[in-house]
Amino acid sequence: MPRDAVSGSAADMGRESALASARSVPSDVSATPNAVAPDAMPPDAMPPDAMPSGALPQDGTVPLLNFLRRAERLKDTTRCAWTSAGRHESTAEHTWRLCLLAVLVRPQYPHLDFERVLRMCVVHDLGEALNGDIPAVDQAPGHAKADAERRDLLTLLGDLVGPARDDIVALWDEYDAASTPEARLVKGLDKLETLVQHAQGANPAGFDYGFNLGYGRAQTDADPLLAGLRALVDKDTSRRVDAGDEGDGTRPLGERR
Repeated sequence: MPRDAVSGSAADMGRESALASARSVPSDVSATPNAVAPDAMPPDAMPPDAMPSGALPQDGTVPLLNFLRRAERLKDTTRCAWTSAGRHESTAEHTWRLCLLAVLVRPQYPHLDFERVLRMCVVHDLGEALNGDIPAVDQAPGHAKADAERRDLLTLLGDLVGPARDDIVALWDEYDAASTPEARLVKGLDKLETLVQHAQGANPAGFDYGFNLGYGRAQTDADPLLAGLRALVDKDTSRRVDAGDEGDGTRPLGERR
C-alpha cells in the first residue's frame, strides 16, 4: 500500500477519535448527566444573584402561603343562595362563576383590561372570609357593609406585604368605588351572576323572588349587554313569582312553568 494512503488513513482515524472524545466530554454544566440547569432550580436553592426576575424573596414565601391558607375560608363561607341541588352556595363558588361569566363576555369589551377585570372578580369578596356575607335583603339602611369588609380584608391579608398586598387592596378599593370601566363591569357581572343563581337554585320555602326583580338594577342597566341578559333572567324570576315557586331546581332556566 502506498505510504501516502497509510498516512491519510491514520489521519482520518485520528480526527474521528478526537471528535468522539469531544462528544463524550461535557462542554458545560447543562450537558452533564444529572446536572440541574440554573433556571430549573427552585428559587430558594439559588444564590441571590441567580434568582430569576420577579421571583419572591425567600422571606416573602411564608406570608404568601399563610394568606392563601386563610383565604381558604371562602370555600366554607355561605351566601344567601342555593344551588340547583338544594345546598348553600359558597362565596368561592360565586366567585368562580363570576370569573367564568367575565370570560364569556370578554369579546364584547375589547377596550377593557380583562386581566384587571378577572383579578378584580377574584378579590372582590375576599373580605367575607372572616365574617361572612350580609344578604342585600337584610342590610339595614346606613349599614357600612363596605367599611366592615375592607377591615376584614386587611385582617385577612395579615403579614402579606409588598406588591401582592398592595395590588389586592387597590383592586378591592377600585371595585368598591366603581371608579373605572373595569370596576363598573365587574359590579354589573356580580349582580347578574347572583340573579342567575337565585333564579336557578332549589331555594327554600318563602324565598323572596320579588326582591330580585329590583336588585342591582342600576349596575346591570348601565350596560346594554348586561341589560339584555338581565331581561332574560328577570323573565325566569317572574315565572317563579307568578307560580309561587318555592324552588325545586329540577328544570333549567326558561323551562319552568
